[in-house]
Amino acid sequence: MKGPRVNTEKKTISRTDCQIIRLLQNDGRISNTTIAEKLGISEATVRTRLRRLIEDKVIQIVAVSNPLKLGFEIVGLINIQIDIKKADNVIKELKNLKELWYIVVTTGSSDISVEFNLKSLDELHVLLFEKINKIDGIIRTDTALIMQFIKRQYEWGTALD
Repeated sequence: MKGPRVNTEKKTISRTDCQIIRLLQNDGRISNTTIAEKLGISEATVRTRLRRLIEDKVIQIVAVSNPLKLGFEIVGLINIQIDIKKADNVIKELKNLKELWYIVVTTGSSDISVEFNLKSLDELHVLLFEKINKIDGIIRTDTALIMQFIKRQYEWGTALD
């Protein structure tokens, strides 16, 4: 049985790349100059490596916000069970939903997990019943709302540390 495509291509990153990533995980606003000083390399080297890491989708530099403090009343995740023969269509359709900011293929009782930020229960109703559950290939959804963020930490380093 053919499932969703999984990217198994591994790009190699160096020890210097790992050090840059660790510094950015700690402070995403750190300047290239400061990174260069801390690592004893040139600013041009940092700039080149950062460009490559971003282009290769190894890292993404963004402001991480708390949606509950930004006015989103309904924040949560949906675990989705799909007809695996229709996985490509389901993934394509889910990627087109602007309400979903995070989509992953998973193992276990669900095949896909998505996360969303919404302003109201009415928006959740529309998302579930007028959008997601109408996608050809969706078998079942299970929705959980996030009541409170207890731990949100992004300084996990790299597996090469």
